[in-house]
Amino acid sequence: MTHAPRISTHPTREDLGRAAAAAAADHLRKATGRTRIMLAAAPSQTATLAALAEEPDIDWSRVECFHMDEYVGLSPDAPQSFRNWLHRHFLDKVPQATFHPLDPDEGPDAYAELMGDEPFDLVLFGLGVNGHLAFNDPPADFDAPQAVKVVALDETSRRQQVDEGNFATMDDVPTHAVTVTIPRLLNAHELIGSVPGSVKRQAVHDTLTQPISPDFPGTALRTHPDVKLYLDTESADPEV
Repeated sequence: MTHAPRISTHPTREDLGRAAAAAAADHLRKATGRTRIMLAAAPSQTATLAALAEEPDIDWSRVECFHMDEYVGLSPDAPQSFRNWLHRHFLDKVPQATFHPLDPDEGPDAYAELMGDEPFDLVLFGLGVNGHLAFNDPPADFDAPQAVKVVALDETSRRQQVDEGNFATMDDVPTHAVTVTIPRLLNAHELIGSVPGSVKRQAVHDTLTQPISPDFPGTALRTHPDVKLYLDTESADPEV
């Protein structure tokens, strides 16, 4: 069965971030007991996470945070590390939350065991320029048996890291990463996507219109019944 993501378009990425954060906050306020969220770490998420950290009446002491991916071969204190990015942009603002960092040196199985099989309550995701979810580049494995794996990054994903200012040159971008797989990301009660910017318009178009296919990783979102996609006027496709 396929499902249509609920799409919300906003004038700016800041407006997008506030709207996505409000939806995430509503979920977190309604949750009871321990709440597990999966986070993407990318400039597309900055406005959403900043706004979420400022949302009132969230008991962050009940929240456990995981993240989708991490580079292989970076120094642990490298600013480009997604663990460090999340601390700067979000986690240091909500210190009561519990964070489970992905350590590539421990291997993918260790993080898979840490996550367990329980569905995430909430996944906050973005889309890559090539439509990737986490670092599941096309052709993505929609039926990966493992929850976490090591992947080789394709050129488009590596170029995106340079274009977004995370690395000075392509030679600086790691060639491999550890990523949570698509089946594990979709094992969640609700997914909220923040996808601003004109460079993401084609990925949004493909996600919403292409046949569900590993060649367009974002199309896997249409197999989940509760996906909200927040766009700005630059990323939204007026024909969709």
